[in-house]
Amino acid sequence: MQTIAIDGLFNVRATSPTEPWLVRTGAPENVTADGVRALRDLGVTTIVDLREPSEAGARSHDIPVQQAGIYGAEPPASGRLEDIYTLMLRERGGALTAAVALIADTEGAALVHCTAGKDRTGLVVALARLAAGDSADAIVDDYVLSAEHVRPVREPAVRDLVLALPETERAEALRLHLESPREAIVHALAIIDELGGAGAYLARHGLTDAQLTRLRHKNEDAR
Repeated sequence: MQTIAIDGLFNVRATSPTEPWLVRTGAPENVTADGVRALRDLGVTTIVDLREPSEAGARSHDIPVQQAGIYGAEPPASGRLEDIYTLMLRERGGALTAAVALIADTEGAALVHCTAGKDRTGLVVALARLAAGDSADAIVDDYVLSAEHVRPVREPAVRDLVLALPETERAEALRLHLESPREAIVHALAIIDELGGAGAYLARHGLTDAQLTRLRHKNEDAR
């Protein structure tokens, strides 16, 4: 995916700079009117919000939003990144698949986001792109770009959050909230492979053959 600039958004990448089928970003509450116009010019017709209801702020746009909370509970404030990815993949497969299904069913481009746009977003984007035919190497190369865009925006709030944690948890919490290390997504991809690959994983959790075909056609049409 390619890094693009959208006014009021951060950590933004798209499958194409002009006609994407998938856009990923951090939380969009600060998107400006110019940013909304730019998203519409890209063909974005649906926003898939992977956060829980308590995390969302007031909307400054009129693009239709589909709620697809991944955790089903408050997101973790601390913990090892790989363990959290393991939990999502092994215990929240239905929620991850529901988000991918929304991407598949979108006419036009879907914008997918969570808070930082790297963890929940990273797994949903990975599953969607793998199912659509992209390579694991492309997923890894995309994932590792997030930290440099997330840290300047999120670090002040994260530092305050981390100071409230026991000292023994702080290093992992900083890594959880601010980093996108290669080893974390490689770990997640290994679990997906262990569970039969993205297509089988998504099908087992409810993605239909028609939705899988739509994902593949979206990706083929973009090439």
